[in-house]
Amino acid sequence: MSITLHGLGIGGGIAIGHAHLISQADIEIVHYQLPPEAIAGEVLRFEDAIRSTRKELEMLWGSIPENAPTELGAFLSLHIMLLNDHTLSKDPIHLIQTQHCNAEWALQQQLDVLLAQFDEIEEEYLRERRTDVIQVTERIFKTLAGHEPIFHAPHCGGDDCILVAHDLSPTDMVLFKDSNYRAFITDVGGVTSHTAILARSLDLPSVLALRHAREMIREQELIIVDGINGVVIIDPDERILAEYRLRQNDWLLKQNALQDIRTSQAITLDGTPVELYANIELPEDCELALENNAFGIGLFRSEFLFLKEDDLPSEEEQFIAYKAVAESMQGKPVIIRTVDLGKDKIPSWQSESEAPNPALGLTGIRLCMAEPQMFRTQLRALLRASAFGKVKLLLPMLSTINEVKQTRAHLDEVKADLRRQQLRFDEGIELGGMIEVPAAAMAVATFLNHLDFVSIGTNDLIQYALAVDRNDDAVSHLYDPLNPGVLQLLYHVISTANRLGKPVSMCGEMAGDPSLSRLLLGLGLRRFSMLPIQLLKVKQLILSAEMAFITPIVAQMLAAEDSERLRDLLQELNK
Repeated sequence: MSITLHGLGIGGGIAIGHAHLISQADIEIVHYQLPPEAIAGEVLRFEDAIRSTRKELEMLWGSIPENAPTELGAFLSLHIMLLNDHTLSKDPIHLIQTQHCNAEWALQQQLDVLLAQFDEIEEEYLRERRTDVIQVTERIFKTLAGHEPIFHAPHCGGDDCILVAHDLSPTDMVLFKDSNYRAFITDVGGVTSHTAILARSLDLPSVLALRHAREMIREQELIIVDGINGVVIIDPDERILAEYRLRQNDWLLKQNALQDIRTSQAITLDGTPVELYANIELPEDCELALENNAFGIGLFRSEFLFLKEDDLPSEEEQFIAYKAVAESMQGKPVIIRTVDLGKDKIPSWQSESEAPNPALGLTGIRLCMAEPQMFRTQLRALLRASAFGKVKLLLPMLSTINEVKQTRAHLDEVKADLRRQQLRFDEGIELGGMIEVPAAAMAVATFLNHLDFVSIGTNDLIQYALAVDRNDDAVSHLYDPLNPGVLQLLYHVISTANRLGKPVSMCGEMAGDPSLSRLLLGLGLRRFSMLPIQLLKVKQLILSAEMAFITPIVAQMLAAEDSERLRDLLQELNK
């Protein structure tokens, strides 16, 4: 009898195959007291485990296949960074020395403290990083227990294997990248978890957050993975199999058709041009953006430079990275966001503080204002890179005009320094701002008097506007892009920018959701920025859109009073 499970569909289409279960046995942590003469040896045992684990991660990082998504390297670098942080590599030593306890117990105590801190973080992407801390700690536990590292993927007997696991770490992804798995499913994982991000980049059928799938599925059991709708079917009968084979073929035909429009310009049926940009995390991502004919880079997050080292990145290190992106895009626009930190675990170079609510604390542009030397160094690197391409600057988390004015003052001083040193840069470099805070959204006209363009970050804007924590099961269902208040806010920002003749783009998740493309067109948006792999799917919707049909339906949506009515109208819009 078939069993249907529902989880979080990450995409990648539909896969039909046989399950291969990955064992992830728990390690029991025991507590025992040590005599004083044994403390030094226990500290040495812990330090050896840290070194061995670091070597294991570095070997995995060095073995990443050339054709692997860049996110694999980024997440492995994050794990190495976490391992090097004193909270995992040094603080347990203090506990061993003061409490005379064994290394495993000291590490477990430190892990409990860190997880409690992560539980207080409200921003979803950053809260998901607690999983990375757990996975790094588990590797240390296994090393302490004498487990040998594994540098190859478990054998899959056949060419239709579907990986079934409780969770998958970035290191697991490295091992499985060159294997013949067609899809994977996990018991845990969220929209912004590393597993979800990697799944999107691999474009494999995947469903996460299934809770008890690994317990319910038997080895080699036939299963269907529908990554589009977030469904897993165990032991399907012939009727269900036939239906899903048709769906699978239909999806593959649509994917092949996407390649036919790769070089086409994004223009609606009645001639409205649209610019589709790519969001990137690393300089290497430019290749995929160009492959999918992106109009440019709509959001380059510079945080990776600030998280991978114990110290702040130098001006030269930043300049090399920004210059690489500017040159790679061959004259196309490149919008680089200044460093946006402060919501997650504090980087090792930053002084620690106890922020009661990091998402509302010293983050984004506020951190840059509080660390002017760091900010000026980044501005120098960005300005120097602007001599090698069409670089634009983007400020995160703006809430007051004074933040823009202070940035302008910093820019003027940095430009003067560069002129004195006879270093080239774009004198007319454009400055934009992220609209993520409701106060900035409401006062967007005032901001546009001081900015050259704005970009709407819907992820945070929706969360702040609705006062909803997407990680809180009690209220997460209220996080709704189709909330009437959210649509009114988006329309206000877009229509105001259009009226003032200033460019406005959107770089949040809404921009990359094909089901919302026509709605955003009707709101007046003409610049979308998204993950490179989403570009062709959104372009396809735009090419088949007609503004004469869209405009009156969107007008009805703006007048609607509840989300249910909005959903009905959205369905009509996407017919």
